[in-house]
Amino acid sequence: MAKSGVKIVLVEPEIPHNTGAIGRTCVALDIELILIKPYGFSLDTKTVQRAGTRYWQFVHLSEYASWQDFIDDRNPPRDQLYLFEENGAQSFYEPAYAQDAYLVFGKESTGIPDAVLDALQDRTFHVPMRSPKVKSLNLSNVATAVVYQAMRHQLMS
Repeated sequence: MAKSGVKIVLVEPEIPHNTGAIGRTCVALDIELILIKPYGFSLDTKTVQRAGTRYWQFVHLSEYASWQDFIDDRNPPRDQLYLFEENGAQSFYEPAYAQDAYLVFGKESTGIPDAVLDALQDRTFHVPMRSPKVKSLNLSNVATAVVYQAMRHQLMS
């Protein structure tokens, strides 16, 4: 599989096990994980080992103090940003994912901050669910589904 320019961005993640599981997916797919502070946990060795098991040491990790620091440093084109929320305007099946896509996910309790969403409403997506019995899916499951969909689309393009 050719190396992808896709990146996963977690904005203010709260649960270390979700971040660890997403880190493992990033290692498996050889993609970058970008974390934006503040975190709801510590990245110290003990916490990370429990959350990311033995794979954390191989994560291509970048950290930013805030969303604005991330934007200032990376300067991603608007069409490379894909924000995922349970009420996103479009299905995650719809976009033609850019080769250097930033797949952005918010914290588990409240999602992506409103200030970020307000500026990028047209770049919001959701993972469809058939049953109304489930309000939302686990963050690590959604991130994994999304990254595979984005990479699948790129392979088919």
